[in-house]
Amino acid sequence: RDGLTDDRSAGLFRDMGEHVTRSCCLGWDFSTQRIPRVKVVAIDAELNVFYEDSVHFDRDLPEFGTQGGVHVHKDRLTVTSPVLMWIQALDIILEKMKASGFDFSQVFALSGAGQQHGSIYWKTGASLALTALSPDLPLHQQLKTCFSISDCPVWMDSSTTAQCRQLEAAVGGAQSLSCLTGSRAYERFTGNQIAKIYQQNPEAYSRTERISLVSSFAASLFLGSYSPIDYSDGSGMNLLQIQDKVWSQTCLGACAPHLEEKLGVPVPSCSVVGAISSYYVQRYGFPPGCKVVAFTGDNPASLAGMRLEEGDIAVSLGTSDTLFLWLQEPTPALEGHIFCNPVDPQHYMALLCFKNGSLMREKIRNECASCSWSEFSKALQSTEMGNGGNLGFYFDVMDITPEIIGRHRFNAENHEVPAFPRDVEIRALIEGQFMAKRIHAEGLGYRVMPKTKILATGGASHNRDILQVLADVFGAPVYVIDTANSACVGSAYRAFHGGKDVPFTEVVKLAPNPRLAATPSPGASQVYEALLPRYAKLEQRVLFRTQRPLE
Repeated sequence: RDGLTDDRSAGLFRDMGEHVTRSCCLGWDFSTQRIPRVKVVAIDAELNVFYEDSVHFDRDLPEFGTQGGVHVHKDRLTVTSPVLMWIQALDIILEKMKASGFDFSQVFALSGAGQQHGSIYWKTGASLALTALSPDLPLHQQLKTCFSISDCPVWMDSSTTAQCRQLEAAVGGAQSLSCLTGSRAYERFTGNQIAKIYQQNPEAYSRTERISLVSSFAASLFLGSYSPIDYSDGSGMNLLQIQDKVWSQTCLGACAPHLEEKLGVPVPSCSVVGAISSYYVQRYGFPPGCKVVAFTGDNPASLAGMRLEEGDIAVSLGTSDTLFLWLQEPTPALEGHIFCNPVDPQHYMALLCFKNGSLMREKIRNECASCSWSEFSKALQSTEMGNGGNLGFYFDVMDITPEIIGRHRFNAENHEVPAFPRDVEIRALIEGQFMAKRIHAEGLGYRVMPKTKILATGGASHNRDILQVLADVFGAPVYVIDTANSACVGSAYRAFHGGKDVPFTEVVKLAPNPRLAATPSPGASQVYEALLPRYAKLEQRVLFRTQRPLE
């Protein structure tokens, strides 16, 4: 995924000897999403990545018995990760950096990302162990008794449906919770996970003095004390009021007692939360003044890594399609998520996920283009914008946005038809996928602006004809960008930005620019402005017919 394996790339940088004297920031990523690992990059003052390395959980720490960095329990709903695995991975990667000759004395700031929605439970007395770390021993040996729960819930867990319904009921329904916290109740969200632990394991909950997200847990390891939760990752918990940036007392009370004191006070994502622990100064040679900037979630860190600005969209066209949006005034809905913006405390970001992504595109390619992307592209080139009024919905698996399954085709008179000609089918799929993305983005408060740009990544971003449809439907230019390390790189960017009273865009202006791939065709805006309301009405019709209403 990264072009070079991590070991080879680290060796390459060692051979070049470039990282020995560069003043730099470190960006960390603690995640089981995509690749289960802890990863680090070093970026110099010109924003060049000159060092990277990682520790793969399954391969490098087989003693924990994880698959994809997690344990899937017998009920197939409960999914956890061992806390000590994260800590031991950090020990290993720091020792690898030290052995390579990495000059830690040049690191003036660091920040990081943690997989969203995971939670860590520090046992009473753990804070004393954090502040009294001995530089003679690795972290995992000194912290192994510091957790009231040794295997902690992560983003894949879906065992808290009952707690979700309880939380929504406490605030007056799913839409009320979304307006308050940015999302309706989701099983993986931390508030519901905490509620389950309190209800099913009250002794462990009572022994817990602090609850961290994976992000603030990782930051705590570097601080030698408990790091606060940042606004952006905190808004993925169903607990933070996204407008006021304070914990919702109603949500806290619905989840567990004494929860506010266990969470601490949230802070802006650009906050410097302290200087690095003396443990790292003595053991590895970090400078005593090295700043620790609040860690955030991996999705917000990726927004920073892609350098989105107001009005921009990032589109990941992979197995699932994901949209990241920069919003000024959000409109929380029953679909999608609103988070506090990780690089601008006055603004927001939104995330939308569409399950029927590349696999659906590949199926239609196989059925209608003889398994050939070249033939698929020719079909897009030979059909007109708007497809003669033919619209299609293609969901071979139950989708998330919206909750529809099946294939549904409508002609220009809005009559459902059983099939389209092959070329029409291909354009109907691609236009439909992108019109759905625009409709649901606008449902969260997004509006295309004159300066809007779309940053595309993922497998389908290599197909220029697909990107042309994307540019036409949104009426904005499409750029392609490499996001293989976006959370790590974004964390390093945020380390440079932390504590500075300047816009994030000023800090990252030297970063490599994305490449222009497509601009809107003449007349595209008139075609799709007319089609979008039709598509939205037909989507509601299909939703009603398939008995999957929004609420």
